[in-house]
Amino acid sequence: MDALLLMLIVFVGYIIAYNVYGKYVGYKIFELATGKPVPSKVYEDGIDFVPTKKEIIFGHHYTSIAGTGPIVGPAIAVIWGWLPAILWVFFGSILMGAVHDFGALIISMRNKGKSISEFAGKYISKRTKYLFFAIVFLELWIVIAIFGLVIAIIFNMFPQSVFPIWMEIPIAMTLGYLVYKKGKSVGILSIIALILMYVTVIMGVYMPFKLGSVAGIPPTGVWTIILLIYAFIASVLPVTMLLQPRDYINSHELLVAILLLVFGIVASAFTGKLSIVAPTYQAHPPQAPPLWPFLFITIACGAISGFHSLVSSGTSSKQVADEPDALFVGFGSMLMEGVLATLVIIAVVAGIGMGYFHNGKLLTGHAAWLTHYSSWTAAKGLGSKLGAFINGSANMIESLGIPVSWAIAIMGVFVASFAGTTLDTATRIQRYVVSEIFSDMGLTIFKNRYVATLFAVLSAAFLAFATGASGKGALTLWPLFGAVNQTLAGLALIVITIYLKYKGGLKWIIAGIPAVFMITVTLWASIMNEINFIKAGNYLLITVNTVILLIVLTIIFEGVKTFFSIKEGTPEPIDEKMEA
Repeated sequence: MDALLLMLIVFVGYIIAYNVYGKYVGYKIFELATGKPVPSKVYEDGIDFVPTKKEIIFGHHYTSIAGTGPIVGPAIAVIWGWLPAILWVFFGSILMGAVHDFGALIISMRNKGKSISEFAGKYISKRTKYLFFAIVFLELWIVIAIFGLVIAIIFNMFPQSVFPIWMEIPIAMTLGYLVYKKGKSVGILSIIALILMYVTVIMGVYMPFKLGSVAGIPPTGVWTIILLIYAFIASVLPVTMLLQPRDYINSHELLVAILLLVFGIVASAFTGKLSIVAPTYQAHPPQAPPLWPFLFITIACGAISGFHSLVSSGTSSKQVADEPDALFVGFGSMLMEGVLATLVIIAVVAGIGMGYFHNGKLLTGHAAWLTHYSSWTAAKGLGSKLGAFINGSANMIESLGIPVSWAIAIMGVFVASFAGTTLDTATRIQRYVVSEIFSDMGLTIFKNRYVATLFAVLSAAFLAFATGASGKGALTLWPLFGAVNQTLAGLALIVITIYLKYKGGLKWIIAGIPAVFMITVTLWASIMNEINFIKAGNYLLITVNTVILLIVLTIIFEGVKTFFSIKEGTPEPIDEKMEA
């Protein structure tokens, strides 16, 4: 019953956190008020700026920030033991992640829906805007290039997921057409859409599709090309045509997956089949880096992630219809991601112990976990992490009487759907970022959404195919991603801290303390990475990481200088270009 008890404690904790700390942050610190002008209404254009019901925008926001992050991070971090992982997910998501996501969302809403790069320049300095842009562009560049590969790997591992993933597109577009063009009820239609989605999932079990090489390009490369073309199309379409309805379906799919996992945990626990088989704490796993600071960059999504600030200030701030809705969307989504990360942890520390095939032999209990997590190298591969979660989840869901082949398909589609959402959301955000920064430099052609999106996609394609036709080029920079992503979270918290400093009093503390913590652990990790890159003689990573460190240190210096220059009553700065 230990896994069940752990789940119940965490869930109750999140409910209390949202209703106590969340509402305190929203209404006392950020002073949310209904009826204020918001970008979605002031700049409504039917393409990017669209006032949206909070339930629908929650679906988009949540599926965009989640991706595979809260799966792959916890699924490897448990190698240090389940207790450090669950503590970081629980307290990190409440005290850091939710404040970070919500803060970036509401500040963007109060600054014309501009990206964090843009309003960082307003609150800190103009130089900071361009430095922030460099970090943001690098992060999105890697995300777009790598997530095409991620989905390709999922398609290869779980060919039964291919058919339902592509069928979701016409289902979502039909839903969007009926709701936004014909004024039909979204409630009934979304249920019908979800049912159709799961019909395609079951169909996929019996009609798996495995892509072969095309013109000498291996399957991963072919899928990457197809997915980047899809990302371009999805990112220039009005949000009501594909992005919102597809993500609304995904949010319902998430709810089904979470309920299946929860009921699976309960059923497995009461039948005596479920117990935590992983160690509580393991200080020195074979080949693993030290827990401090690497736990905090290994588990990103699920605790705090810099990518979330890009979604908050990129797409979501342009769709929230009323300020109080931002609390549900920003703060609530982060806690729900913590819920998912918790279920992932339980799946890999308890569910995998219910049965794990290794070299054709069925292992159970501690032996199953120990085999899968025999070393850092064995556990850290994408296939290994996804396999641990999907197999562990399928084991628990099977306790409900659902065939394991169906359970694997359901969870495989669930993971691939989230990865797809992250891909096209990141592409759309990169378009906003590119358009903002190049237009500011006088290159007005980038105000055209087709030109800016094409730049985003082609630059990602260049990275993906830089090392050959496999589409795995982004893996060359992937060792930097965890530290860069979490450093961005720390930098976003600095911007939020300074914004709150202008508001007077000690409001800034709720973001300031998390900012200091995140900057400390991520700089620590980046410096340790630099040492390892030097030892390995990897000059590309040495160079890029050195540039990143210099940029980050400059932003920190600028931020600290600005922070101490703000006295009680200092008026909020005005950016003439943003106010124009």
